Formats: sequence, structure tokens, C-alpha cells
Amino acid sequence: MRIGIGFDVHAFTVGRPLVLGGVKIPYKLGLAGHSDADVLLHAVADALLGAAAEHDLGYHFPDTDSTWAGISSGKILERVGEIIGQRGYRIVNVDSVVIAQRPKLSPYIEEMRLAIASALNVTAAQVSVKATTTEKLGFTGRGEGIAAKAICLLD
Repeated sequence: MRIGIGFDVHAFTVGRPLVLGGVKIPYKLGLAGHSDADVLLHAVADALLGAAAEHDLGYHFPDTDSTWAGISSGKILERVGEIIGQRGYRIVNVDSVVIAQRPKLSPYIEEMRLAIASALNVTAAQVSVKATTTEKLGFTGRGEGIAAKAICLLD
């Protein structure tokens, strides 16, 4: 059994869609980043890579490589799932939390779970997504960006 933890953060920016957990969320701001800046999928991918001792997201998908510019993080997560499988591991479960003061994410949680499960070729029962605020404290509380944490178990 192997445990991995992942964390990611991106600042809000204008002119981009907000994508979280592979789901487009209607909001006035998107997240700045080299890919689609999906903090949730990035945290999940880093947790999986860490559990397998396979470096981190930046190692596999460097922001200095134009190949990954604007790419869907769902495609990145699919590739990470393939790496995990090639190393002989099976995903037991993924647990995650999105930290954002706004927008309200509860209406999209189930869709996020399904998108993550689909990208990783596991069941939705193996994926947990939660959302919380920081009670208006810190950069997420001030509405400057979104953070995400994830943990996973591999067998």
C-alpha cells in the first residue's frame, strides 16, 4: 500500500473559464496557469505521482514545454493514471478538498467526482471531493485564488 498527498494553488484571472475537477463552473473569473489550471486535478495527479514515487506534475508536464500549454488537466490526469498502472499500482481511493471562498461549489461536486473517476478509470465510489472556505481568511478568503489538497491510496 502506498499513500500520496498533493497540493496546488492558482490565482484568479480574467478571460479564462473556471475549470475545477474537470467541470466548467460558471464564474466571472478563471484560474491562471500553463494548462487549464484545474487546481483540483493537479492536486489529485500530484498525490498519485507521489504515492508511486514518480516525481511531481512539473516533472512530467513542465510549463516550459509548449506541448502542455492550455491542455485539459483531464488529459493530464488520464496520463498520470496510465503511469500509475504501468508501475503496477491500482488506485484504491482518492480524497480531496477544494479551498475557495467563492464560487459556491456544492452543486458541482458529484459531477467532479464522476469526471475524476472517468479520467482515472475507477468508480465514483473511489473518489471523494469536498469543498470548504477559509472563512474569508488568507488569499482564498479574499477571493484571490483557489487551492486544493488531495490524498490517495494505491495498492
